[in-house]
Amino acid sequence: MDYIKLIRFKDYAKGKKAAVIGVGISNRPLIKWLNAIGMEIVACDRLEENDPAIKAVKEEFKSENIRVRWSLGENYLEPLHNEKFSFVFKTPKMRVETPELQEAVSKGAVLTSEMELFIDLCPATVFGITGSDGKTTTTTLVSEMLKKAGYKVWLGGNIGTPLLDKVDEMTEEDMVVLELSSFQLLNMKQSVDVAIVTNVTPNHLDFHKDYDEYISSKTNIFRYQSATGKVVLNGKCDITYDMRKIAGGRISYFALDRDNTVRAGEDAINHRIYTADGRIVYEKDGDITDIMAEDDIFIPGKHNVENFLAAIGAVHGFVSVDDIVSVAKEFKGVAHRIEFIREIDGVKYYNSSIDTSPNRTINTMNALAGRNMHGVLIAGGADKKCNYEGLGDAILSVSDRIILYGSNADLVEDIIKKEAAGRKYQLIKLPSRDGDVYEFEETRQAVLDSYKDALNKARELAHEGDIVIMSPVGTSYDHFRHFEHRGDMFKELVNKL
Repeated sequence: MDYIKLIRFKDYAKGKKAAVIGVGISNRPLIKWLNAIGMEIVACDRLEENDPAIKAVKEEFKSENIRVRWSLGENYLEPLHNEKFSFVFKTPKMRVETPELQEAVSKGAVLTSEMELFIDLCPATVFGITGSDGKTTTTTLVSEMLKKAGYKVWLGGNIGTPLLDKVDEMTEEDMVVLELSSFQLLNMKQSVDVAIVTNVTPNHLDFHKDYDEYISSKTNIFRYQSATGKVVLNGKCDITYDMRKIAGGRISYFALDRDNTVRAGEDAINHRIYTADGRIVYEKDGDITDIMAEDDIFIPGKHNVENFLAAIGAVHGFVSVDDIVSVAKEFKGVAHRIEFIREIDGVKYYNSSIDTSPNRTINTMNALAGRNMHGVLIAGGADKKCNYEGLGDAILSVSDRIILYGSNADLVEDIIKKEAAGRKYQLIKLPSRDGDVYEFEETRQAVLDSYKDALNKARELAHEGDIVIMSPVGTSYDHFRHFEHRGDMFKELVNKL
């Protein structure tokens, strides 16, 4: 372990004052860790004191003797006006231009985040994965391949667990694998050792100022690498291919077609991973290594072949070909991604709650069509100001019976009509009220009833040999805490049929 860096930080931080904005999943362990090294902590959260989540956290901290001063409710950022802090740890979805944050910085505070500090202090080799689609599957594949090779692997970021409070247990021989979102990467000044950018398509434009800012945030995952760093880029995506211009370390390209990994006569210095005649191959300095057949990959879809290509690019040199092939044959996929739930009366039910954008649903539909699977679609979620082009065509390649529920239902309906091109289909749109939230007891039943209606209607419409799949085309935030929450509820309802 790099004890010196960690010891120096702890020595410096002891007795200093820190504001932690947002008491969510990652910031609770952060508060505990900061408390343990002797910092004075002010926990700031928009939720009111009587909120059940805040009550639970307070009880947890009290039972563990975690000393915290609280600032809650509408004026939760007021301490940043009235006090001076050495550190301010912001929640990922708070913009740095927030006046209170800027005031704290003007008074000498270091503005950072749990993730940025972790990457700075971590002694292990850090792999980081970002992109608009495929992050979680690719992150999991990297983790599984490294574990298969015998490394001790720590999985974190958007999946796994918060890791800062585990940094004392890590060694230089360990491997850390992080899934990182544009929220986490925006304004970050620390890069990982080995980075993957799976792809970039318009996403989260309800948060970012514009598409350029969203793209720029992704580059921070490798922007600050030294010459020993490595980034794996999608060669087919023009945006990620152009990211090579700011890479400070080694570059590997991946794509289904080799031509997309070497453009405009670029020389063969960079490594590339692609498919040829149904095989996955790795090319280095002109030498080609055969890895495996595409058919060795258990999970369906060309997009999952691309996820494997990206993962292979990252772990090359750390694992053997046998490790890669073993994972390909054994890996059954990640929860909420075309996840098989059960079969009823000859109809198979699938949960793909991760499909929080049109592009994700398009990939899901393409994967299903590639396996000649057809049936009933349940869709609908919150829109992120995404591009819906191609969605209608993809949906109708799998389903001629569609049930819509959610705040983006009209957008989905419109693109299906536009791209139907004479194909016949049945579309049922269920009512959805903005105020119905599963988290609140008074509206929970309304959310449950709507999903039960959708599921019952799907069961009526499905025939033996069909599938029923929930692929929302939007985020869960119109009715749920997160997509896992939505998917878990759907699975529970299916298992009760």
